[in-house]
Amino acid sequence: MRHRKSTSRGGPSNVLERGIGRPTPGAGKGVAGATSLITDLPYGPNAAEVARKAVAVALHGAEADLLDDARLITSELATNAFASGSPPLVLCVDRSTPTTGGLEVEITVTDGGCSHPAPSSPPVPEEEAESGRGLVIVGALADAWSLTTGTHGTRAWCRLTREPSPSTAST
Repeated sequence: MRHRKSTSRGGPSNVLERGIGRPTPGAGKGVAGATSLITDLPYGPNAAEVARKAVAVALHGAEADLLDDARLITSELATNAFASGSPPLVLCVDRSTPTTGGLEVEITVTDGGCSHPAPSSPPVPEEEAESGRGLVIVGALADAWSLTTGTHGTRAWCRLTREPSPSTAST
């Protein structure tokens, strides 16, 4: 995991990354099919519920374990955006099928920014704490993820990949 400062047009921001970052979808490999869903989320306590439903639509027909992981991650990212950020909240789900099979899903939640910097690593909540596990959960389930915070916008991104099943890989 790396922590680095990043400067953008909006000013300095903090970046927390795990994995290899966010390349252009399908870069360096053939993509048989790709779809994207972009939707505004309500700025309120029901942001997570709306995000979970949107992911279910975007990943219709995906394996149950991938859908479960994606819904949980999206719920955590939307909750964090509402709790720590400002409006607007936007969800983007990119789904692609490499020509080699399998499935790659990228989930991004952005908000209008926050006044406090990203932590250098996900904080470990106290055992009795009722919150604070969101980024720990994302880190455990995602193949790669990043969090970029700034006063003019926050972006939480992750990637989930599933290899082709043996029955579809040999056909």
